[in-house]
Amino acid sequence: MQLTRRQILASAALPWAPNRPKIAALITEYRKFSHGQHIVDRFLEGYGWDGEHHHPAMDLVSLYVDQHPNGDLTEDRAKRFPGMKVYKTIAEALTSGTGKLAVDGVMLVGEHGKYERNEKGQTKYPRYEFFKEIVKVFEASGRVVPVFNDKHLSWNWDWAKEMYDTARRMKFPLMAGSSLPVTWRTPSLEFPTGARVEEAMCVCYGGVDSYDFHGLETLQGMVERRRGGETGVEWVQAYRGENFWKAYQDKVWPTELVEAALCRSHTLVPAREGFNNIFPTLDDMKRLVKNPVAYRYKHSDGLMSTMILLSGLLRDFNFSAKLTGQKDLFSTQMYLPMPDGRTTLANFFSPLVYNAELMYLTGKETYPLERTLLTTGLTAAGVESLFQGQKQLKTPHLNIRYQATKESTFWRS
Repeated sequence: MQLTRRQILASAALPWAPNRPKIAALITEYRKFSHGQHIVDRFLEGYGWDGEHHHPAMDLVSLYVDQHPNGDLTEDRAKRFPGMKVYKTIAEALTSGTGKLAVDGVMLVGEHGKYERNEKGQTKYPRYEFFKEIVKVFEASGRVVPVFNDKHLSWNWDWAKEMYDTARRMKFPLMAGSSLPVTWRTPSLEFPTGARVEEAMCVCYGGVDSYDFHGLETLQGMVERRRGGETGVEWVQAYRGENFWKAYQDKVWPTELVEAALCRSHTLVPAREGFNNIFPTLDDMKRLVKNPVAYRYKHSDGLMSTMILLSGLLRDFNFSAKLTGQKDLFSTQMYLPMPDGRTTLANFFSPLVYNAELMYLTGKETYPLERTLLTTGLTAAGVESLFQGQKQLKTPHLNIRYQATKESTFWRS
């Protein structure tokens, strides 16, 4: 999605001009490769977009950083960018010390840092706590502005739902989520709007209460475009370890969808040396993958979706689906080129930041907040199922219905 010339000109072309929108960033930590650095640096430095160097048509003027580990970049950036001031509290960052809201948008990045983990393995990142501080300033000022929240809304479902309800009640734009629905796709395929879908799958990698969210965002960013839109989720069941392999052998989910997804992977580990077929057998997968995890869930319209984590076999995010009336399976990869150690920026953050920019300029969400509310709830339900011995859990609270935007937001350039 491109910013229009009118929107850019309306925000002025010169850095730090007084009529440009002012943004506050609230982040948990600011070190190399942290989400805070990936996002904040794009507002300060600009980034490559559509074949050119793009500088946001707004200014990041205030910063709050919760933790300062070794390698902290806060002092360096404050010196290099004197138009950005660092504050000791969230309220001061939002008000610039005036006591009233003094910015036109808020970026909340509650990812990374040393925070407590609970008995379920969830890291208690303080996104909800940051959000509550934002709302206090809004209420005291009698004014609201758009807020972007990186990744899922909260590790706690009740808090996530409160965040959603608060934004709707107070009528301020709120966006959240992962880079997966907005990054490149290889091949660059749009999921057909209005298609009937029987089964959908994401095969990816990573841990629980972290990359599982990305896998669920991959799924939801596609299947929400099916006929009738999203209808909500009735139940979720997680599988791990030996239970996962038994379910795989019993074909609890379609193995042909697993294969279709793996065929899109650019990082598939060769199962054998030499010039043999590198595609893994079940025995190969058991040898390579030490801790497989799956979340399988049923949508209210009957669609079945499965998110599978196969760390050790691959390092990317691959989607596949069975569409009614189509002989061939639909499949593509959400392409996330990772930093290689020589650069500080992961390119897949660029479309995420670009969508946030557009919201700050227009005051409108570019994709449904309901998607992130649902994927937040699915992540929490998958973790809960694992915690309760991999039981199937009813999810009446995930009766979240919505329609996808007419235009998809994935990166086509």
